[in-house]
Amino acid sequence: MPRTPQRTTRQRTAVGELLQRTSEFRTAAQIHDDLRHAGEDIGLTTVYRTLQLMVDAEQLDAIRTDDGETAYRRCSTGHHHHLVCRDCGRTVEVEGPAIEAWTDQVAAEHGFTEVEHQLEIFGVCGECKVG
Repeated sequence: MPRTPQRTTRQRTAVGELLQRTSEFRTAAQIHDDLRHAGEDIGLTTVYRTLQLMVDAEQLDAIRTDDGETAYRRCSTGHHHHLVCRDCGRTVEVEGPAIEAWTDQVAAEHGFTEVEHQLEIFGVCGECKVG
């Protein structure tokens, strides 16, 4: 069951509004930088804490980037996967063909239960390939 953030603060509102305006995955450092440039007085630790609270409350999706950093994005509700451009960060929500059935089957074959999965597909979008 998702955990809800304890209370709404000015900083949490600022992080949420920033992520509402972008469709790209952003790292905590990028979000912090964006907020500071917008005149928001917020510490990087507060950004990290806020992002984790929002992930725990299932308000954000988090993915691990190619360089091992975590990036965050507001997504639609319901199970989905992501197609992410390595160059510009453009992200498209996609549904996978029967991936759930495959993960359940593989898990059962190896005696695993309570299985979860994440699938992100990284590539270069059409606009970046042309440019």
